[in-house]
Amino acid sequence: MSTYKGRGIHGQVVEIIGRRLVTGQFAENGRIDLVELEAELQVSRTVVREALKVLAGKGLVDSRQKRGTVVRPRSEWNLLDPDVISWEFENRGTEMLGQLAEVRQMFEPAAAALAAERRTEADLAELEAALEDMTAARTPAEAAAADLRFHRAVLAATGNELLVRMEVVIESVLAERDRIVHDVVTADDPVPSHRALLDAIRAGDGDAARARALALLDKSMADVDRAARLQGDR
Repeated sequence: MSTYKGRGIHGQVVEIIGRRLVTGQFAENGRIDLVELEAELQVSRTVVREALKVLAGKGLVDSRQKRGTVVRPRSEWNLLDPDVISWEFENRGTEMLGQLAEVRQMFEPAAAALAAERRTEADLAELEAALEDMTAARTPAEAAAADLRFHRAVLAATGNELLVRMEVVIESVLAERDRIVHDVVTADDPVPSHRALLDAIRAGDGDAARARALALLDKSMADVDRAARLQGDR
């Protein structure tokens, strides 16, 4: 999910500093010493500055005249940025998963109902294609990709660009859920429950679509809770 992992030395520096910021190793409103970072990480000043520019774009830091680069208050961070979410999971995974799941429960059932009202034939075709991917999936990665494709298609069917942007929340929850649940909980066949949601959207039944979407979310969190209990018993 992170957008900077694996992007050479620049990406590595973004990851290192980003994690430190999110985990509180740099205090809010505190100054970041670029010289120290340059020496510690054994990179050039240019690499450090470019990394901090990326992090400034995520709302984590700010450059101020006479003070240099300072850590912005958490209230000003872009908490829905994919990288920030990824670092937050590393810092407080269970709590973060719960908060994102609550957000998902607020908008996804409503989005499903809206999709039932506005879906086009192209939207239905994309949902069908996602279900075909889900049926054909043979690995956890393929299953996760198909699941994400399906839920993105539901958001797209609403015709609301702002709702479509909420895919970052879905992607974050699915990625963390799969990490927790994989090899712990025996997964049920996801196709019938997703098919039921597609059928409700196809029929233009907003109430049924809302109920089906909520049932999917409830099942997802039940799997996480079960996995956490099983891991605790080991």
